[in-house]
Amino acid sequence: MQAPIWLRVALDVPLDGPFDYRSTTPVQAGQRVIVPFGRRQLVGMVLDVVDAPAVDPQLVRDVERVLDDVEPLPADWLRLTGFAAAYYHRPLGEVMLPALPGPLRKPSAYQGKRAGAGPVARLLARRRRADAAPTEAPDARAELAATAPTLNPAQREAVDAIQAETGYAAFLLHGVTGSGKTEVYLHAAAHALTRGRQVLLLVPEINLTPQLQRALVSRLQKMAGEDGVAVLHSGLAESERLAAWLAAVTGRARVVLGTRLSLLTPLPQLGLIVVDEEHDPSYKQQEGLRYSARDLAVWRARDLDIPVVLGSATPSLETWHHAERGQYRRLALPARAVAATPPAMRLLDTRNVRLEQGMAPELLAAIGKRLEQREQVLVFLNRRGYAPVLHCGACGWVSDCTRCSAHLVLHRARAGTVLCCHHCGARERVPHACPDCGNQDLQPMGRGTQRVEEHLAERFPQARIARIDADSTRLKGSAEQLFARVHAGEIDILVGTQMVAKGHDFRNLGLVGVLNADAMLFSQDFRAPERLFAQLMQVAGRAGRHLGGSQVIIQTGYPEQPVYQALLRHDYQGFAAYGLAERRSAGLPPFSFQALLTAESDELALTLGFLEEARALGEQCQDGQTTVMLYDPVPLRVVRVNRVERAQLLVESPHRPALQAFLRAWLAALAGVPSPRRLRWQLEVDPLEI
Repeated sequence: MQAPIWLRVALDVPLDGPFDYRSTTPVQAGQRVIVPFGRRQLVGMVLDVVDAPAVDPQLVRDVERVLDDVEPLPADWLRLTGFAAAYYHRPLGEVMLPALPGPLRKPSAYQGKRAGAGPVARLLARRRRADAAPTEAPDARAELAATAPTLNPAQREAVDAIQAETGYAAFLLHGVTGSGKTEVYLHAAAHALTRGRQVLLLVPEINLTPQLQRALVSRLQKMAGEDGVAVLHSGLAESERLAAWLAAVTGRARVVLGTRLSLLTPLPQLGLIVVDEEHDPSYKQQEGLRYSARDLAVWRARDLDIPVVLGSATPSLETWHHAERGQYRRLALPARAVAATPPAMRLLDTRNVRLEQGMAPELLAAIGKRLEQREQVLVFLNRRGYAPVLHCGACGWVSDCTRCSAHLVLHRARAGTVLCCHHCGARERVPHACPDCGNQDLQPMGRGTQRVEEHLAERFPQARIARIDADSTRLKGSAEQLFARVHAGEIDILVGTQMVAKGHDFRNLGLVGVLNADAMLFSQDFRAPERLFAQLMQVAGRAGRHLGGSQVIIQTGYPEQPVYQALLRHDYQGFAAYGLAERRSAGLPPFSFQALLTAESDELALTLGFLEEARALGEQCQDGQTTVMLYDPVPLRVVRVNRVERAQLLVESPHRPALQAFLRAWLAALAGVPSPRRLRWQLEVDPLEI
């Protein structure tokens, strides 16, 4: 009788693991297995083969199937996911399994299949059939070996510094908008490919991948091979993601381009990591494993002893602080790569100006002038919808969501005008009269991108206008199509939210107008000034990249604010010095480290009561030490979402190891506290939204 093989297996369940199972088939760490868990079947990841289980062997259940359609995942990937689970205090299975393509973690994909069959086999079979069929000539883009533009001295210095590194080094590539950071990435990637290594290039948003993919294919395809450039993001169909993931894992894809989830892709020959727009908050996952892809990228580079490049025109203050202290090496691109001068920045004081649908007459006149010169215009307003709220002037009624402590936003759609909640997704018809007093003259308050688009169409009837926001780009591929029209010169005025602010190279954009920027000046979030500066600097950088005499007009009622004054001077370093000085005096990150315990239930008193108890437990865990500060529980700014009442408790320490040690002890104590079934809680390390 064959001796049993005892396995430690990670499962995607909200319980501490790993879990013990028995196998009669040899298994390796990094291999997937199908196992029983309660009454369910789950795909798990084998972590280790051990001499004996941690529980009574009679209680250990058998593995139902060993999956061998993918080679065991490498040890460095196990280290990466293990570190992420430990640092962010999540069960290991909740890190590992969601990082895999959907078909590889579904037991149903293997039911009734013979050994060796499953989603990978089906995918490979489809590939073989496609390869056997007659095809047209290959895409010309894949055959194009574009001539690289000549590097300017600053670019050359940056490329040389990156290429000279054979081990770990973290670079901050600080370049003004239009300075040619992408060109530096391409040269660094080409060097890594010549050394037989893979390259991972991260971008913050899906809509930034198409133009960067085109650049990578045209410049690196011949060096990278048949499956050379793989794209990974959440917008792909399951089969597409599986194909790209397999190409990356097997090493066929030499370059992987993707959003934050691609950071957790196993790459057997990884030699360079690039994080573009490293300051962007989109790199922080906001549900489940709340990890920072940027921070894990630096950890992964150190673990693999390879270079990592963090690029931005407006680095996060944390990254800038690391560079100031010498932990990261700063590479500067102080000028635009082409001969065009930076746009002229202007603050338009609106305190004594009568606005037309939120736009000053001077801004509207500037738009008209640019249109006469056949230049494109971007009007930036980071608020989608038609109007933030509908109200009754007779009694003061406003369109509130019944399920959230937020207003319903007025939207105009093809099916008619509706009220939508941006928090819970509720949709309602617009009432014909005020529900409270019967007044039929309901009016929209404020304005979103739809209302601005409507007014511009009335004011400039000959102009071709397009709106790019989350509403106009819901369909797959719609954002890419809209941006293609802008690049082709088919759009005269582009109205957009933050989707248009990053990474796009508009060749004929002569004017950027910014509306309603002041709203962020009064946010309770201490990071709001940093985000406002980055947002405005990024959107301003879309102008004049290939034109002279371009202009950025920012409407504001507070032109004296330091954020705006630094923008006028194009002075990121001055703003960063001011911001870091404020952070230091207040003991805020990067001069402290934080964690956030968030709880939610159907009653605010219950939520706050749990957090009060958690705070008391935390005080006990400190055992008289004062290295960790526990603040009082407070409701969230939007306290109720979909009838769930939410509150939070902030924990802070000047020392990261002290905070991590405290969190381990605190979570162990919290695990022993019974909580009501209708209450849920979660911990976030290094929160960005407080």
